[in-house]
Amino acid sequence: LPLCCLLVLFLFNACAVHGKTLKRDVKALNEIKASLGWRVLYAWVGDDPCGDGDLPPWSGVKCSPVSGTDYRVVTELEVYAVSIVGPIPVAVTNLIDLTKLDLHNNKLTGPIPSQIGRLKHLKILNLRWNKLQDMIPPEIGELKQLTHLYLSFNNFKGEIPKELANLHELRYLQLHENRLTGRIPAELGNLKNLRHLDVGNNHLFGTIRELIRLDGCFPALRNLYLNDNHFSGGIPAQLANLTNLETLYLSYNKMSGAIPFAVAHIPRLTYLYLDHNQFSGRIPDTFYKHPFLKEMYIEGNSFRQGSKAIGEHKVLQLSDSDMLF
Repeated sequence: LPLCCLLVLFLFNACAVHGKTLKRDVKALNEIKASLGWRVLYAWVGDDPCGDGDLPPWSGVKCSPVSGTDYRVVTELEVYAVSIVGPIPVAVTNLIDLTKLDLHNNKLTGPIPSQIGRLKHLKILNLRWNKLQDMIPPEIGELKQLTHLYLSFNNFKGEIPKELANLHELRYLQLHENRLTGRIPAELGNLKNLRHLDVGNNHLFGTIRELIRLDGCFPALRNLYLNDNHFSGGIPAQLANLTNLETLYLSYNKMSGAIPFAVAHIPRLTYLYLDHNQFSGRIPDTFYKHPFLKEMYIEGNSFRQGSKAIGEHKVLQLSDSDMLF
């Protein structure tokens, strides 16, 4: 091809690759920029948030092309650990093609806007380590593609909305370190993909029997954290039906009764934390012969003399890398 044709072809391809950010998303991001203040201004320069060839995309902004056009839409927004303050900008919910929204480890306050339900493509919502308040909006239950929901280390209050049971793709649900009250909705047991449920360090009550009352509940659950709440009652033998369970964390509750033999037959049970409750009786010998059980903490109960822990008791902490994405 002649040089002039090659040049035209190159320019066409450059435009096709870069394109322009959809005006709707530009408007939304500029509103967010105004809300977040100076801490992001230094990284959000230029008129095109997705980058215009000369300037890179705005920091934390990822875009994807719109099929059949030369436009791009914002699909990921990550603005974390930069000490942004104030409420979550409602304009965030105008970025309706978002698949990931990560605002964790900031100083955000106020509620999650109810308009969050507009983000129908969202797969990951990470708002943990903020100072968010009020109730968890039931509109989160409209995010049908959500796989990861991280709301821990905030000041949420009220009950866990039963609408979260509509999130059929959900794998990780982290609600620990809040001020949540009431019972865990048993409907969450219908989430066939849920692997990790953490509601520790809240003001929740109820019993495990109520939580697992639905037939075939929690089929994929590996980690169940109910610690530091007000749960009561015993451990039902039916808990053994959760055959994928690896971690059961019940420390610092008001639970009582004997530990059923059936629990020792959960195939991959690895970590069992029973400490600081009101359990009694003897620990079945089958626990001490379990092929996977590495740690079983039992202090602070009324077990029969001679019952022994398994492993060295230490504070259980999961790193970000254990859970995130």
